[in-house]
Amino acid sequence: MYRTLRAVTPLLRTAAPAFRPLPATFVFSRPLLLSRNYAAAAGLSKEDITARVLEVLKSFEKVDSAKLTNNAAFTTDLGLDSLDAVEVVMAIEEEFAIEIPDAEADEITTVQKAIDYVAHSPEAH
Repeated sequence: MYRTLRAVTPLLRTAAPAFRPLPATFVFSRPLLLSRNYAAAAGLSKEDITARVLEVLKSFEKVDSAKLTNNAAFTTDLGLDSLDAVEVVMAIEEEFAIEIPDAEADEITTVQKAIDYVAHSPEAH
């Protein structure tokens, strides 16, 4: 038995690399790429965006649904203060899975500006 093992050992050392098991470091050293795959590759329609933004705004207690239009301003028409307006922008970020930079978030003061921003955001879904 030991003679056979000694005879085969040199053959195993020179065997083709495909027949040798890879060390564990090579197997686990590949970076793990995580990605999201969505079925709607064409993007969102303007009507879908408008409906979802209006639903986000309707979920706020301080917003009167009767005053809610596309041209309504957050502070003057809907009666929201600056902190509420920030919360609205954060809720829109969460709804569409986007990140709005602070400088651009300050520019979103109306419902229509929020709709336009989401419509022009390529990562919105």
